[in-house]
Amino acid sequence: MQLSPVLDELAQYPFARLDDWKAEAAASGVQLIDFGMGDPREVTPAFIREALASSIDPVSSYPRATGLPELREAIASWAGRRFGVDVDPATEIVPTLGSKEAIFSFAQVVLGEKRLVAVPEPAYPVYERGARFANGAIVTVPLTEEGSWLPDLDAFEAWDEIALFWVCYPNNPTGAVAPLSFYEELAARARRHGFVLCSDEAYSELWFDEPPVSALQIEDRTNVAVFNTLSKRSSMTGYRSGFVCAPPDLCNALRRFRPTVGTAPQEFVQRASVAAWSDDSHVEDVRALYRRKRETLLPALEAGGLRLAGSQATFYLWCDVGGSSEAFARRLLGHGIVVAPGAFFGAAGEGYVRFALVPTQAECERAAAILRDVL
Repeated sequence: MQLSPVLDELAQYPFARLDDWKAEAAASGVQLIDFGMGDPREVTPAFIREALASSIDPVSSYPRATGLPELREAIASWAGRRFGVDVDPATEIVPTLGSKEAIFSFAQVVLGEKRLVAVPEPAYPVYERGARFANGAIVTVPLTEEGSWLPDLDAFEAWDEIALFWVCYPNNPTGAVAPLSFYEELAARARRHGFVLCSDEAYSELWFDEPPVSALQIEDRTNVAVFNTLSKRSSMTGYRSGFVCAPPDLCNALRRFRPTVGTAPQEFVQRASVAAWSDDSHVEDVRALYRRKRETLLPALEAGGLRLAGSQATFYLWCDVGGSSEAFARRLLGHGIVVAPGAFFGAAGEGYVRFALVPTQAECERAAAILRDVL
């Protein structure tokens, strides 16, 4: 029996390694406070759960890849309220099982004669992994603190060879944000050179000062695909509900592809998602929760000599630790604090660690006390 060679070529998924570390620590009796994975543990608002429960029919049917019209309309209405843009719900929106599966499979739809995919570093690993499983090739685009964690477009040379250029703002893992001028310039290059600008905006609704902009606000979205999700905005990671917003021809390709792989969201989840996208007040409450956690943890980190190196938005604190990120993470793990080493996000992340502000407020307070003692 032969398996995909890509499985052997890829290193172990970084967070599987983190799970191994955590299991070792827990087995030795260490009580863990987990800032490692970006998996919110806040309560999903009651009105969303009620919408889900009331939508479970006695007879179950296969969902359609196009998604419910009312969900597409709710997403388009949210985009209009949030970003002041007009999106056609019938032709420019495809509901997805969260954003991860859509990001992973996107290369299978788009890669043709051109096989090269540009991915940032440090970054969420799925951009690269999805491209590799689609037999794509990777060119890495470094992000640096000196460059405000934005790619240097003038230093990039493979414009005519790439099929996809991935960006993520607000950024995972650094928490950096991007100006609209950056999106406009990258979109202009996408049109000129014939590639797709892929914008992962999973954290667009988590900010502390100013609301981040979106690639949806680009004047000409001809070569632009935007990915978003309810996972962080509405504390719905387990619901697996997101969308792709793209030009009609690209959405049509996604609709042809997705029935083959069976990734249409369940209709009861879609109806709960209609409720979530239609309400903005609960998101203000979510932002307030993360702001309070940030205000609890950050002073303890800074008192211990760590420097915040981004983190204008998202629920991540990206900190300069002045040395090996894995060694620092293992040291904190011995005291019960789980963080993600920056090296897990690529070589450019070395020297930093990421705290995901997902533990409870009480756990954040306990973690702050521990950090003041051990840093």
